[in-house]
Amino acid sequence: MAKKRIVVLYGGRADEHSISCVSTAGVLNAWNNDKFEAIPIGITKDGHWVYGGTDPRTFKLDGAHMPTVEITPESRPVVLNIGQGRDGFLIGEHEGFTTPGASEDLESLGHIDAVFPVLHGPYGEDGTVQGLLEMMGVPYVGCGVFASAACMDKHFTKTLLKAAGIPVSPGITLDTRSYDAPSGFKANGAALLDAVRKAGLEYPLFVKPSRAGSSFGVTKVEEESADALAAAVFEASHHDWRVLVETGITAREIECAVFAPKPGETPRPAWPGEIVLDHAAVEDQFYDYDSKYTDASASHVEVPAKLPEELLRKVQQTAVRAFEAVDGAGLSRVDTFVKPDGDVLVNEINTMPGFTPISMYPKAWEASGIAYPDLIEALIEGVLD
Repeated sequence: MAKKRIVVLYGGRADEHSISCVSTAGVLNAWNNDKFEAIPIGITKDGHWVYGGTDPRTFKLDGAHMPTVEITPESRPVVLNIGQGRDGFLIGEHEGFTTPGASEDLESLGHIDAVFPVLHGPYGEDGTVQGLLEMMGVPYVGCGVFASAACMDKHFTKTLLKAAGIPVSPGITLDTRSYDAPSGFKANGAALLDAVRKAGLEYPLFVKPSRAGSSFGVTKVEEESADALAAAVFEASHHDWRVLVETGITAREIECAVFAPKPGETPRPAWPGEIVLDHAAVEDQFYDYDSKYTDASASHVEVPAKLPEELLRKVQQTAVRAFEAVDGAGLSRVDTFVKPDGDVLVNEINTMPGFTPISMYPKAWEASGIAYPDLIEALIEGVLD
């Protein structure tokens, strides 16, 4: 039986570019080569689609080096012919990177059975690539256009969840496009404080870009200060003009992996897990970018989280409800807050959660009975004809 040919997209234009590279290394190193032929296509930070060059299986993430998709002498540009659908993945000569039209003769990558977009953040996890693949008629792993777009934008995620009767963390949304950086942000400090007071938000506050991930641009504001709040909003605005200001909730952050590889299938939740910070002596620390990816000693994963089983089940039920409310498909990680009184609030939904060696999603399923290679295989098989 011929192997199914699967394009694996990685890299991308988002801040999470390097995380995507390492996630892809994890996926490809756990790949079932007997069933699937992997065709890695990288996307550079400036948007070039690249075939060949550095093998993504070699990517690692550490404090000294952040892997990126680079154009090497062996690389060739990928050109898409939308009308040819699954046969529309073409490659040109290397000169095509610098001289448009340099390659008149394009070579086909052959028939493509599906795409696994291991892309995090904007221009990959936000419905843009999903829409492109829909237009080509190419099956792909993960959430569709609507769910991807809605969950990429934390503001609209909360809007959808609230409409479905699912509790979310209190907060306000700011449009920073009219601010002149950086002086304009500082000048608006008093107005920002007033907006926080009117909304009844309590300190500490978390200020975050609405459409970003991996804790990029997130700042914790400990106490009422116009300058500190303005600086936090300014930092978040580097990543998105829409900025959320949310109450810092006294709660445990519990994450639940949801799995529904086949269309129409009832979503399955894994045992909820918790990221436990190992630097407890630092009172103001939160689960930032370094804790997630570059400092393996900063935290560890506990699955299942150390909570009563009844509460774990409640998190699972909430995660599935949230997944269904946004029309999720394939996979997602639903991040929740579990309060001391047992209330469960949804913080956000990640439609392409990290697959790095220390990521929650694969660890949660491993603890729930599905090994990482089997997880990847099921996700791919779920979208094949």
